[in-house]
Amino acid sequence: MSEFRVLISDPLPAMVREILEASGRIEVLEGQGPIETDLPSVHGWIVRSGTTVDAASIERASSLRVVCRAGAGVDNVDIPAATARDIVVMNTADANANAAAEQSIALMFALARHLPYAHRSMVEGRWDRKAYVGVELQGKTLGVVGLGKIGRSVATKAAGLGMNVIGFDPITPEDVTAPLGITRVDLDGIWSAADWISLHVPMNDATRHLIGADNLARCRDGVRIVNCARGGVVDPEALIAAVDSGKVAGAALDVFDPEPLAEDSPLRSHDRIICVPHLGASTEEAQRNVGVMSAEQVRDYLLDGEIRNRVGG
Repeated sequence: MSEFRVLISDPLPAMVREILEASGRIEVLEGQGPIETDLPSVHGWIVRSGTTVDAASIERASSLRVVCRAGAGVDNVDIPAATARDIVVMNTADANANAAAEQSIALMFALARHLPYAHRSMVEGRWDRKAYVGVELQGKTLGVVGLGKIGRSVATKAAGLGMNVIGFDPITPEDVTAPLGITRVDLDGIWSAADWISLHVPMNDATRHLIGADNLARCRDGVRIVNCARGGVVDPEALIAAVDSGKVAGAALDVFDPEPLAEDSPLRSHDRIICVPHLGASTEEAQRNVGVMSAEQVRDYLLDGEIRNRVGG
C-alpha cells in the first residue's frame, strides 16, 4: 500500500500521474468522481480552474497536506481555510506565463484587425474589405495593469512591436520592471494615457470590477481592452455600455465570471467584443509545463518537505 495518495481532479497530461507514481510511494486518484468518497484519505490535491477547493472540502480532507493549483490564479482555493489547517497551497505561475502573454498579444491583433469578424464574413461568402479597416499597434500606448510574470512578458512583447508601454502594479518593485522599459504610473495614469489596456491582476476584493463604469469614464476615448486575467475584473454591463457609447472602441475577453459564459450573454453576440473560452494557458507547452511542475512540487513536498511557489500562508 502506498504511503501517500494524491487526487488530480481536473484534466492534466498523463505524465503528471507518471511522475507521481514513479516515486513508488504515491497512489494517484483522478477525476471529479473520487472527491466525495476519497477526499478524507488524500494527502495531496492537484487542481486547475475547474475545481473549487472551498472550506467545506478542506474540512472533509482530514489528511490533506498540500494543494497545488496547476496554473497561476488561486482564487478557486480558500487559502485562509487551508492555512488554518496548516495545508500548504502552491501554484505554478511560471509554467503558463508565456502562453497567457502570447494569448493577450494575439487578442490585441485580432481586435485591431477585426479578424474574427472578417473570417466569419468569408465563411458566409462575402468579400467585405472596406468593412474591416483596422488600426496598427505600433506607436500606440499600452497600459499593462499588473506587472507579474505574465504582465511583464506582455510588456516586453508589446515593446518589441513598437508600442509605448506603461504599467501599474502595487507590489512588483520598480527595479524589476525598469530594465524592461516599462514606465510606471498609477491607475489614473493608465486610464488617461492608454490606447490599449491589458489586464493581468488576480481576482480579489480590490480588483473586482476594476474595469467598471467609473474607471471606464476616466479612460481615453476609443480605448481598447483585453482581459486574460479573471472574468470578475471586468463589469460586463459597464463594458457593453461603454462599447455601445463609443467610449471603448472594442474589447477582447478570454475569461468570464462565471464560467462557462451563459449562452444568452450579450457579450457573445456583440459585434465589437471578441470572446474566446479561457484559452490563455491552452497550449501544448503550457499544459505540459503546469503538469510537470505541479507533479514535481507535490511529490517533493510529500516526500521531502520541500516547498516551492507557495501562495498565502
